[in-house]
Amino acid sequence: MSTPHKMRLAVLISGTGSNLQALIDHRHQADYELVLVISNRPDVAGLEKARLADIPQKVIDHTNYDSREAFDRAMMTEIDAHQAEGVILAGFMRILTPEFTRHYLGRMLNIHPSLLPKYPGLNTHQRALDAGDREHGLSIHFVTPELDGGPVILQAKVAVSPHDTAESLHRKVQRFEHQAYPLVADWLAQGSIALQNNQAWYKEAPLPQPLQLTEIDDAFPKHA
Repeated sequence: MSTPHKMRLAVLISGTGSNLQALIDHRHQADYELVLVISNRPDVAGLEKARLADIPQKVIDHTNYDSREAFDRAMMTEIDAHQAEGVILAGFMRILTPEFTRHYLGRMLNIHPSLLPKYPGLNTHQRALDAGDREHGLSIHFVTPELDGGPVILQAKVAVSPHDTAESLHRKVQRFEHQAYPLVADWLAQGSIALQNNQAWYKEAPLPQPLQLTEIDDAFPKHA
């Protein structure tokens, strides 16, 4: 009896790898397998998480390259050598070149800690507080050449209280991140989501609005 095919995913990290760990924790229940973890920084905690999970790790230090293009080509070579079919950005703190994003267009996801199109870039939690927002959250989107501008697939919202700090808001959002990212990565592996004409599709229909994750459940929701 043949083993069902699982989509081969490469994960790009720059730090602690908390979302990587969420992907690791759910991999045996999902239709993806993690075949490579790349970090642009040496000695980060995420590499140890990959090692403990017996996932091949590779450090490609961006400071060793004289251009973004050369760095991205080195990553592409490594990803393709591992026959990865999709790419998951999990706290990867580099702006990718158009060449890289085009190469994996429709096969690459990113998670961003804001309700896009609000607050692309950095310091999103503090920016939400400074703006007096009553709700904040996360967005998971297809990666396109526009920074944090690809079509959004799913969002999760949290309430902002008067007592919140950037750190407390980070913790609130992160709880949803660890639920949402394995779910959407699984959708990618199942073929349930697609990028067509710069629009996110879910189950063969265009998404007029991002899907919403409205509650945390200890069980991994394999299918929506």
